[in-house]
Amino acid sequence: MKIRIAHSPDSDDAFMFYALANNVFGTGGLEFEHILKDIETLNNEALKGTYEVSAISIHAYPQVADKYVLLPTGSSMGDQYGPMIVSQKMIGEQDLENIVVAVPGLMTTAFLAMRLYNPKIQFEVVPFDQIIPQIKQGKYQAGLIIHEGQLTYAEQGLYKIIDMGKWWYEKTNLPLPLGGNVIRRDLGKPLMKKISDLIKKSIQYSLDNRKDALEYALKFAGEMKPDLADQFVGMYVNHWTLDYGEHGRKAIRILLDEGYKQGIIGINKKIEFLEP
Repeated sequence: MKIRIAHSPDSDDAFMFYALANNVFGTGGLEFEHILKDIETLNNEALKGTYEVSAISIHAYPQVADKYVLLPTGSSMGDQYGPMIVSQKMIGEQDLENIVVAVPGLMTTAFLAMRLYNPKIQFEVVPFDQIIPQIKQGKYQAGLIIHEGQLTYAEQGLYKIIDMGKWWYEKTNLPLPLGGNVIRRDLGKPLMKKISDLIKKSIQYSLDNRKDALEYALKFAGEMKPDLADQFVGMYVNHWTLDYGEHGRKAIRILLDEGYKQGIIGINKKIEFLEP
């Protein structure tokens, strides 16, 4: 049976799925096909229930909760760090309302965090990998960056205005739950559980065999240097990724509740995890 796992084409997801992508261990008759797309595309595909397993933004979960449940594994949690607003020249936080900020997608958790931080900020959607280039070209004064840009913006001559993960931690004393893996309900609980266990096994294998998994992940790191790629992977593949734990589950509930209360999220859905 073929199971499609859709995820971002970046180094942390590649690290996470190294073992499954390279058939390191047996999968009990399941064949995994890896679909690589940017996170906002995956959010939109999840609205249609396209893939059996998919990475999504936590912000998008209420909109897909009728088709998917959250897997306990595969999270990307920013523990006092996360998406950032950066600019080509230093801008005060109070001046952000006077410019247009390039954002990577309206369903990204980065966008939700920015709206919670300051709902008056004006924005335009730009593909995530074009935000830094378009700031440098002068098309936008600032941008909301995700993925590896969080580590490379300074060497490209940009300034950090605010780190959403740090802001969220100071506000709530919780990590910022950025992304997670969801699994389609119609697979049935026995198969869902089997897939979940294999994904957790893949993540644990990479953590236990870091050198090999990182070497594979570097193929997806673009021009990022190996030491920075290692740092980035460590930021987003860790104990949170193996299991949200109660602390991580609480972070998701509070984030989505806050988004609903502020009118950013239009529907209030129960947060449901696949449990053993």
